[in-house]
Amino acid sequence: MLFGILALIMLSGTAQAAPADSGAEAGQSADLQTVEVVRQTIIDDKAVFATVRSSDKAEARARLSGTVVELKVDEGSQVGVGQLIGLVVDNKLKLKLASLDARIKAATARFAKAQKDLRRGRSLKRRGVIASSKLDELKEAFDIAANDRKSVIAERSVLNEQMKQGSVYAPANGRVLKVHVTKGSVVLAGESLATIAANQYILRLELPERHARFIKKGDTVMVGARGLDPVEKAAGTGIISQVYPELQNGRVIADVEIAKLGNYFVGERALVRIAADKREALVIPRGYSFKRYGLDYVRLVHRDGKPLDVVVQLGEPVVLGKGRGGIEVLAGLRAGDRLVRP
Repeated sequence: MLFGILALIMLSGTAQAAPADSGAEAGQSADLQTVEVVRQTIIDDKAVFATVRSSDKAEARARLSGTVVELKVDEGSQVGVGQLIGLVVDNKLKLKLASLDARIKAATARFAKAQKDLRRGRSLKRRGVIASSKLDELKEAFDIAANDRKSVIAERSVLNEQMKQGSVYAPANGRVLKVHVTKGSVVLAGESLATIAANQYILRLELPERHARFIKKGDTVMVGARGLDPVEKAAGTGIISQVYPELQNGRVIADVEIAKLGNYFVGERALVRIAADKREALVIPRGYSFKRYGLDYVRLVHRDGKPLDVVVQLGEPVVLGKGRGGIEVLAGLRAGDRLVRP
């Protein structure tokens, strides 16, 4: 009788504990945050070096032959459009100017004499002293003297303008890359005094031929910080502005426009990350993997609803929608698996 009563008490205690345990498991599964492993298209980035180039180079050229008597800039100088670069002087022009001044004085004297003769001839013609043919000769001599005077004055104006062209001005805003002459050098008309790089700098990419079909105008690239720091310390993003249709030495050439390159040196290298290829891969959000004993694990939702830790092989970080971070899974999972945040 006593044994039967003890057995009944034990059975009733067991029946009451089972519902409590099952309720705790149900609550735990309800609180779990799960995510589904999906296969999506990711872009393989490739780190390459780009060279800072000037989109335009302008030459400050001399417009007349002569000697450089003044030079206002040096390599690295910042110049503005219309700023004086140097002064070229041809000493022979001063001698020509003196000669023209003397010719102007002589032409002015001849013009004054012809004007006086014409005025006297008209007075005599009114009194009937001279014939009309003589008055016509005086008019013709006056016209010739007036035209000679105008011609010499115009020639002097041309010489003055030519002497002004000895001033060489900057054709564009930018930085002086190279000064080709020194003070006292003799230059010819059309010879460059300085090469100026416009302020609009670009990055010149030279990529292997296999990447030609993946890059196109308008693609976004990430530019690393100055000094060849890791690309994670990005200086900014740029846009591919042009892809040249001709391969050079087995490389495709592209230009990248990016702001804040004005203080870079022309020819300086920068680390750039570009989209080199596209492929399908399994991706999980960040925070759903953890390390244990040097291995990468994820917490997988098993068929019976219980979480199970499995070993996975992870790849490179990727960017998911809305800027969220993710990571590629190389092995250990398949599409459709559900994970629990550890």
